[in-house]
Amino acid sequence: LKMSWVWFYLPLHLLMAVCLCHSIRAPTTSFKSDLFNFYHSLILADGKETTVHLLKDIPKRYYFVLEEGRAPAPFTITVTPCDVPIEWSILIHKASASFLGKAAHGDRDTQEVSKSQKTPSIASTIFNYKGNSVETYVGMSSYSALYMLEFLSTERDTHITVYLTTDTTSGHLYPELPVDPRIDVIGIGHTTVTLAWKHSPSVLQHRENIQYCLLVNEKHNYKSLCAAETAIRSSGMKLPPMLALSLSPYLLEPQQVMILSNSELSIINKASSGEVRQICMGTKNTYTVPSLSPSTQYYFDVFVVNLLTNASAAYTGTFARTLEEPEPKMTELKDGKVIQVVLDGKKQKFYSLQYQARHKRVQFTFQSCRGQVRVHITKNGKTVASENISGLRYFSLKGNLLDTYLVQLRSTEQSNSSVKVQVSSHFHKPLFPLLPESLKIKSFSKLRTCNSVTIAWLGTQEESKYCVYKKRIEEDQVWMELQSTDRCAGPESRHKSEKVLCKYFYDINLQRAVTTETIKGLDAGTLYLFDVYLIGPSGIPVRYHSKVVKTRKKC
Repeated sequence: LKMSWVWFYLPLHLLMAVCLCHSIRAPTTSFKSDLFNFYHSLILADGKETTVHLLKDIPKRYYFVLEEGRAPAPFTITVTPCDVPIEWSILIHKASASFLGKAAHGDRDTQEVSKSQKTPSIASTIFNYKGNSVETYVGMSSYSALYMLEFLSTERDTHITVYLTTDTTSGHLYPELPVDPRIDVIGIGHTTVTLAWKHSPSVLQHRENIQYCLLVNEKHNYKSLCAAETAIRSSGMKLPPMLALSLSPYLLEPQQVMILSNSELSIINKASSGEVRQICMGTKNTYTVPSLSPSTQYYFDVFVVNLLTNASAAYTGTFARTLEEPEPKMTELKDGKVIQVVLDGKKQKFYSLQYQARHKRVQFTFQSCRGQVRVHITKNGKTVASENISGLRYFSLKGNLLDTYLVQLRSTEQSNSSVKVQVSSHFHKPLFPLLPESLKIKSFSKLRTCNSVTIAWLGTQEESKYCVYKKRIEEDQVWMELQSTDRCAGPESRHKSEKVLCKYFYDINLQRAVTTETIKGLDAGTLYLFDVYLIGPSGIPVRYHSKVVKTRKKC
């Protein structure tokens, strides 16, 4: 027999349990097949959380054994579905002590007894559940028995976690929930919701190893943390396991934003289906969720997390709708003054500015700081300009004294945008510098070396100051650097170590208004981000489009 080693290592009471399992099946089932299948099933580990992957309509079985002792043996089984509802059940196969005693003494009639219809064995289902909630079974056994857990998913492939423990004296893997695990909504504003919940007993006992984490989304509540993570991944986001809980900011993906302030960690996952936030706030049991959208329904789930094991327990989720946004007030533009407006890309609403002309000619100036902005200008109710802008744009308009101009702004993107706006009737005192035909920076591939890069940019007929800055970056940072750039920020926002030089130049002949600069002292095979700032007479800077260049690896 090729499986003869199995017979040698198989504990006697397990062998008898397999015999008993065999005895209740159809006569055509072979004992060798049962034994083979038993050893090719999975033994459930005691005291460890096990992840089980289920294929649709294919049951999966796990086994564990409780041995006979002087006192009844307590045990608990916790099953956490991580996606769709599943079916699971617990079956028990047991034999009387006298029967096992005969087997232990090598009774020759054992096989005959196991075939008998009067075998002293019982096989029964002691628990059955169907759903997607976290369910815990608590049992007590005073005899040796073989237990079988069977799991089935009828909707689609999925995964679950299973935790078995027979040691109820050394603490719990999962944090405890309070008697009342509900989350209370104690305050609602236009952009905030304040929540409170009762403390977990685990927080009071093991404060340094336990923390609360809050999950906020616009779809529905989640019954477990692994269910939330599965939903986030399926929506197109890349979510590292237990990201917010393990406090590992270096695992962030490009579509994730981390905010760390006042000892609170917030992870914002962005996808086309919406935004999911994870906020971990230590052991505080009240929290005000900021930066929400007005008149929007949000779902809130609180998880109490064991930092040593990453195991979690879910409070009963709740939901709330933020208050409606008040009617926007009309902002008056003052002649020559610059204002900066932040536009909510999610709501796609217009931001309105009004100006009453004091001269026949007026000039509107728009500088897009982040993202693309839609600008719509009307004069006495009639449209005079409408277009998308990114960068710097002027509109010179003619009219009459006391004409009323209405400027409406909105973001053209899903993310927030910002723009600086100025209106002036003093054309001889421009706030922004004269701009070249293009704000692109050019690099010369043939002039690249292992430690230097040569760049060039266009100038103007007006003498202006140009400042060059460099920043060393990694390849996976390029997209984020370019997307998060604030084009309105000047050199004062940069670190002193990033400054390369500042110089003045101009040329009356625009064909020759070009300057070059060779930046030396660079590292070989390294990516650098180069920026040029144009600073006019008024001191307002205009930033050229950033340029990424990599030095040669070998020279």
